[in-house]
Amino acid sequence: MIEYIKQPWPWYVAGPLVGLTVPVLLILGNKHFGISANLRHFCAACLPAKISFFNYDWKKEVWNIFFVAGIIIGGMTALQLLTDSGPIHINENLKNELAEYGITNNDALLPVDLFSWKNLLTIKGFLIMAVGGFMIGFGSRYAGGCTSGHAISGLSNLQMPSLIATCCFLVAGLITANFILPYILKL
Repeated sequence: MIEYIKQPWPWYVAGPLVGLTVPVLLILGNKHFGISANLRHFCAACLPAKISFFNYDWKKEVWNIFFVAGIIIGGMTALQLLTDSGPIHINENLKNELAEYGITNNDALLPVDLFSWKNLLTIKGFLIMAVGGFMIGFGSRYAGGCTSGHAISGLSNLQMPSLIATCCFLVAGLITANFILPYILKL
């Protein structure tokens, strides 16, 4: 049984499980699925300043904080108990493309050439991690939710703003992956 759990699950199992989370939350508790709003809940709980954006009853959303805690605990548990010790298999085409950018340690899930403390203090590392992280955080707040919130919850509720946001996320991702990221990786 544990060997079955260690294997990657196919999309036709994992996708419906994630997709069914939305109606279950709506039916059982009239709750909306979303992750990015938890930063606001944490700030409202930990920094009780008189800022109007954080001045609301965050205790009504404490279930969502427990949901995120469960994601973190589940991820750590999976890392400790369900990690396959074998090599990570990466598509040969991806290895060749990464080699064009000078990333040669392709046996790691996160290439050390990009994701290390040493490289974080370079211009390339700063652009990828700090600027990219800020843009994701700002974008999710400006769009009223993150990609999962809009694509899973918003689309399942037939919300037009979520459809527009999801299309914009996809177009921005395509532009970034095909035009901006190759430029940054060549720095």
